[in-house]
Amino acid sequence: MTTATRDIQLQVIWSRLIAAVEEQARSLIRAGFSTSTREAGDVSAGVFNVRGEMLAQAVTGTPGHINSMARSVRHFLTEYPIETMAEGDVFITNDPWKATGHLSDLSVVTPIYRAGKPVALFACTTHVVDIGGNGPSPESRDVYGEGLFIPIMKIAERGEMNEHLLKIVRANVKEPVQVEGDIFALVSCNEIGGRRLQKIMDEYGLEDLEETGKAILTRSHKAMMDAIAKLPRGTWRNHMRIDGYEAPIDLHAAVTVDEIGVHIDLDGTSPASRFGINCPMCYTEAYAAFGVKCLVAPSLPNNAATLGCITVTAPEDCIANASFPRPVVARSTIGMFLPDLVFGCFEQALDDFVPAESTGTLWNVRLGAAAHGQQRGFMVTTFHSGGAGARPRIDGLSATPFPSGIRNVPVEVTEAITSLVIWKKELRQDSGGAGRQRGGLGQTMVIGNRAEAPLTLYARYERVENPAKGRKGGLPGGLGRLTLGSGAKVKAKGIQIIPEHDRLVIDMPGGGGYGRAEERDPASVVEDVRLGYVTADNALNLYKVVVDGSGALDGEATALLRATG
Repeated sequence: MTTATRDIQLQVIWSRLIAAVEEQARSLIRAGFSTSTREAGDVSAGVFNVRGEMLAQAVTGTPGHINSMARSVRHFLTEYPIETMAEGDVFITNDPWKATGHLSDLSVVTPIYRAGKPVALFACTTHVVDIGGNGPSPESRDVYGEGLFIPIMKIAERGEMNEHLLKIVRANVKEPVQVEGDIFALVSCNEIGGRRLQKIMDEYGLEDLEETGKAILTRSHKAMMDAIAKLPRGTWRNHMRIDGYEAPIDLHAAVTVDEIGVHIDLDGTSPASRFGINCPMCYTEAYAAFGVKCLVAPSLPNNAATLGCITVTAPEDCIANASFPRPVVARSTIGMFLPDLVFGCFEQALDDFVPAESTGTLWNVRLGAAAHGQQRGFMVTTFHSGGAGARPRIDGLSATPFPSGIRNVPVEVTEAITSLVIWKKELRQDSGGAGRQRGGLGQTMVIGNRAEAPLTLYARYERVENPAKGRKGGLPGGLGRLTLGSGAKVKAKGIQIIPEHDRLVIDMPGGGGYGRAEERDPASVVEDVRLGYVTADNALNLYKVVVDGSGALDGEATALLRATG
């Protein structure tokens, strides 16, 4: 076989591996019971060599799951070395420090055998609707109050499911059918990935993945380092302040680019919180590395080699490197801001290239209700988001989650499985930061209960006090807020009761603008007014654009206004 032919075959096998793990992820979504799995796609899937190095990941999934799972498989191998595993064994954990950052994520690892020899490991993760304890509220003072903690152990042994563990799970969660269903979906999707791998190996006559895996990782490392080599050398620093719980939180980063990679140092970041907004290092690494990957090599497939070119350090037991047994249920409060924090460093090195800040952490609606009459009780998480930051040449995306990439859950699905009614779900006017490129809009939701019973809200929201900043003179996005339909204010964090017959009103924040607002094309401003994204008053006051009574541009008045300021 010639070198060229060998290269082509390697590329085909590599692409087939990526397709196999994408099928793995899609099967998890199709088989999943909870809305977080089957509707939001809050999952990850990947294939690893027998040393626990990720060779390929599914395109479907979130950076927090995928990038942290990329490192977690080695923890499984430390607990259960590959030579002690057997065909039909399946392993599970939700250890926040060895998996993906909080107890609500279940990670499952399955060894794949060929002719009696282990040749690969498939791993997957999903966020379950409930794991017991204090629910999704960040009010626990340690991880023990946040739910059932499952150490790395077998969920199946030689093909037999561990009914003892399943019984413990069912006894500790509020939605046992959904959680158990998601566990079976996790196990089955790894099996599907393994079957697809066997077919690939049959077609190409592969006895193992050693040579193929080595070539994939070698080429990925070279491609990532080639991309990094195009960056200027140096160190750049950025600071971001977010709302926090008991006090504001300061996130600091220093990004250094040198001949061996990109290094992120979070020295100066606030200490750990008493509440569950702390972030384990695995999740910090995942989202900080994702920020680099977005800017440096967005099209390069993710694996152990590309991630290995990025290092992340943080002070011990700071809020971005929380120590066991800190409460960590809302670790996304910190983690999902890290790409924007990293972007702020690169902005100083890459001119007119880095987006404005986004809403960051998701604005998910987490609600529960006790059983009432014929209406059963429920616990539901429905995924939603504010606006993304404007980009140097394109407006920010509205109601779009960056950096998680999770899909919004359709309101019809939420209403079908609970007694909730979503009375309103619409883009929030004037919430996008003004700029030459406008920030993405947040959205407004109004939620009530069909049943004659109060609702319990598990709140963990950010950008209520500190908005998403604009770049290059762009204005910040609109702040988020929570109120009742009756007018009372709702706190951004903690367990709260929505009284019977009242409604929850959620106004989600917007993304920051990019460039000075008065540089925006007047025709674009008029179109924003026509679509209801911007009011005529803000068109006048922020963009210096005059819209006449018929909704058309008054070009002469606009030119005069912009000329005189």
